[in-house]
Amino acid sequence: MSGVRVAVVTGSNKGIGLAIVRALCKQFQGDVYLTARNPKLGEEAVKTLNNEGLSPLFHQLDINDLTSIRCLRDFLKEKYGGLDVLVNNAGIAFKGDDKTPFGTQAEVTLKTNFSATRDICNELLPIIKPNGRVVNVSSIYSHINLLRCSPELQEILRSDTITEDELVKLMEKFVEDAKEGVHQKSGWPHSAYGVSKIGVTVMSRIQARQLKETRKGEGIILNACCPGIVRTDMAGPNAEKSPDEGAVTPVYLALLPTGVDSPYGQLVSDKKVIPW
Repeated sequence: MSGVRVAVVTGSNKGIGLAIVRALCKQFQGDVYLTARNPKLGEEAVKTLNNEGLSPLFHQLDINDLTSIRCLRDFLKEKYGGLDVLVNNAGIAFKGDDKTPFGTQAEVTLKTNFSATRDICNELLPIIKPNGRVVNVSSIYSHINLLRCSPELQEILRSDTITEDELVKLMEKFVEDAKEGVHQKSGWPHSAYGVSKIGVTVMSRIQARQLKETRKGEGIILNACCPGIVRTDMAGPNAEKSPDEGAVTPVYLALLPTGVDSPYGQLVSDKKVIPW
């Protein structure tokens, strides 16, 4: 099967993830895997797309479980010899009126949106094939909340030389500060989701830089993106975009043609680069 191309979308049994799978089934030449933590919900989502005449495949994936991530990695290596397209869509957000203490919100949100996405990348980026495409779903709130950070933090988070270890330590510091109630005094914005997506955007910039150094000439392109404010469980029923409209930019980046070299390592919204 190593001649067959393969795409994987994380957290794709509903919302934007499901819409990305739908679009890839129509536009990507190869197998498309819908993934979900709960196999029952995943299989139901596959049936929904089957009823639309589409043929996604299913693989269980809990991005908070390293064993689950490695099971998917080993499956892809054995069946396809690697991976052509990875869309890291899985993520969470607390509602604005949630009474959970902010320190807990910070810990839980960064664990999934930043740390688990980083785990997925650490396990799956090494098996991305030449000319592969990687899309980390971030948010415009990463940019909005970057501007709410102290000038000192902004300088570090915009740096072209920040390392992954330095970024991890910064994200850990935010959680510690949030638990102690001093995050704003330390220069952070009051948004667990926003900081988690700052982490995703900066991580994407670092990963793109590393790919250029370690896999030069292989044509792999990695970007972060903002789907927009989409009518999902996360953003609510009054958001401006439908899930299918929210899928447009992630799918555009996932299907960038062979031979292009930009956008690369950028935050992209509505198919346009947002200067970081």
